[in-house]
Amino acid sequence: MRRGRFAPPPKQDTVRVNERIRKSPVRLIDSDGAQLGIVPLEDARRRAEDQNLDLVEVGATADPPVVKILDWGKTRFEKEKQARESKKKAVTIEVKEVKFRPTIGENDFLIKAKRAMRFLKQGKKVKITVFFRLRQLRRPELGEKILDNVSEMIQEVGEVEVRSRLEGRQMTMILAPHPQKAKT
Repeated sequence: MRRGRFAPPPKQDTVRVNERIRKSPVRLIDSDGAQLGIVPLEDARRRAEDQNLDLVEVGATADPPVVKILDWGKTRFEKEKQARESKKKAVTIEVKEVKFRPTIGENDFLIKAKRAMRFLKQGKKVKITVFFRLRQLRRPELGEKILDNVSEMIQEVGEVEVRSRLEGRQMTMILAPHPQKAKT
């Protein structure tokens, strides 16, 4: 298969095991952790084979390379299991977005502000965005007024994390829930 000019290189396993180890001689470490010294590569492979274990390169940049006799399948499984556990414990913060226009009506404003409050009560961050069109860009104070009204309404359930700023044709503000009032 031909790769494009900007395609990433194929993913390779970074750890060399058994026959993938090329340099000889190597510094050998036994499965118990005892250093056996510098030995020829074939001798190290034979010792690992006698114990029904694998020869794994643990220090490729050292001179000579450091190899260890261990059960590579079991070690790889434990690493993957640990990665899965840490992924489970990771907390993802969801950011919801509520969009406004500078000429929004009173009822529409209340509905969207209540939606933002509901998201904050659920423990999610909220990004408030005010979109401007053409001539509305001349009056950014209208967007500031909307964002100020929203921040006043949500004071009991959240707080302003990032103050309003104009970016191109939109003005944004990020709200975060109060830590003690957010549902877990």
